[in-house]
Amino acid sequence: MRRETSVSGSFYPSRAVELERYFEHFSAVYDEAAVLPDVKSRAVIVPHAGYIYSGYTANIAYRVLQKSGIKTFVVIGPSHRVAYDGISLCDFSSYDTPFAPISAATKLAQSLKEKFSLLCYLQAHAEHSTEVQFPFIKYYMEDASIVELVYSHIEPHALSEIIDFLLSKEDVGVVISTDLSHFYTLQEAKKLDAVCVEAIQNVDAGLLQKGCEACGHIGVEAMLLSAKKLGLRPHILDYRTSADASDDISRVVGYVSACFV
Repeated sequence: MRRETSVSGSFYPSRAVELERYFEHFSAVYDEAAVLPDVKSRAVIVPHAGYIYSGYTANIAYRVLQKSGIKTFVVIGPSHRVAYDGISLCDFSSYDTPFAPISAATKLAQSLKEKFSLLCYLQAHAEHSTEVQFPFIKYYMEDASIVELVYSHIEPHALSEIIDFLLSKEDVGVVISTDLSHFYTLQEAKKLDAVCVEAIQNVDAGLLQKGCEACGHIGVEAMLLSAKKLGLRPHILDYRTSADASDDISRVVGYVSACFV
């Protein structure tokens, strides 16, 4: 069973040549102003909006991940389309991208299903929060394999247990997908998003309850709980809002990328 694309051509270009131009542009703009952090990371937080808005922010994190040499990734994102209890993992053999399919990490997927009693809610996997990560992975880690986890109603501690299990394996990376606040004025958004960024920077899951309105709040909290237990240090890679691309400061969405080492 292939995991077909559902937002190709809308959230990101459907043609490989156009995607390459996006990634090359994002990297060129970044390299004019900054130097990629000299760290190796197996865990990142990335945004999931349309590439014209959040692709630049996500691109930095994937360039950092590329340096890790890791070839197996678990992409974890919130369900925007359907509600259910728990986390969905389906038996996909591959994941489509405009470049080429990404192979499924089938042995790891089976281990996750058995250890954590995960079920498959197929309709949950027409999900953009995870799918927009796939072209980045295929571009930067061409021979990578992946597992897609889409969560709905679940306690952060339960998801953190899965992240702990994944990071106990030295050859597995974790991608946590989230956007920040939605549709506030730029001034209001920056105030709310500052809470999220500070929580990540200080590995303080409790601080998220003080005003962070990330749509992937559960995933971020779970990652921070795991980072605290595992002694991981965060690096904020980028923060911006949709206003940076649209110049519309009346209704913005916030984006952050971070890595843990």
